[in-house]
Amino acid sequence: MSPAFPEQRTVLLTGAASPRGIGRATAHHLAAAGWHVGIIDLDAEQAAATAAEVAEQHGVQAAGAGADVADREAVRAAVDQLEQQLPQLVAVVAFAGVSSPVPYLEVDAAEWHRVQSINLTGTHWVVQRAAESFVASGVGRIVGISSVSAQRGGGTYSKTPYSAAKAGVVGLIRSIARELGPHGVTANAVSPGPVDTDIMGGTLTEERKAAMAADGVLPRIATPRDVAAAVAYLISEDAGFVTGQTLNVDGGLYMH
Repeated sequence: MSPAFPEQRTVLLTGAASPRGIGRATAHHLAAAGWHVGIIDLDAEQAAATAAEVAEQHGVQAAGAGADVADREAVRAAVDQLEQQLPQLVAVVAFAGVSSPVPYLEVDAAEWHRVQSINLTGTHWVVQRAAESFVASGVGRIVGISSVSAQRGGGTYSKTPYSAAKAGVVGLIRSIARELGPHGVTANAVSPGPVDTDIMGGTLTEERKAAMAADGVLPRIATPRDVAAAVAYLISEDAGFVTGQTLNVDGGLYMH
């Protein structure tokens, strides 16, 4: 039998300090459900401020740390710091990411590296460090954030470098699920469709939202809460027999 799911448990979120981002909404959603929250963001002050806001609103423990997720040593130091401040680390969700609307024939080395290093390599470094703690305790939940762009070959705001990185997240998560399953650790991906956040190139107009929703089977695009709820399930105790999966939260945009 695997160790019991701890009552006092911490979820670590990367990229969760953006004011209108999915990560921030998820931090609040999970804190409302009783999770303690650790936030890693490029902006250390914003990470700390978001953590303070989460703690005050939901009565949980929360802390923030600054790190570039593409920097292995910075990520490891940030996780070390947060683990010292918070209850047992049980889950990690790698939200940190950047978009890339650059057409394929115009992609240069700098753009390719920028997108891969944050979206894919950054996911790897934070998950690897968190997984060390999960394996030691015998319980852990890992969630990577992919995108419908990885499954459809773009077609939203971002193009090839982004789609390639987000497809890489799915492969990474599946391999982690296979390797770490024997240690009581699950790993899954969430694949959102268009979400009403600023990563899509600025605040969306109602007309742009309607156009984005037209390809799906539901008459709207996703809200950050839609994605947060999917994450909440995958890191829950109830999802202990779900691993290596990609949960699409896209209004039926991609069916497989």
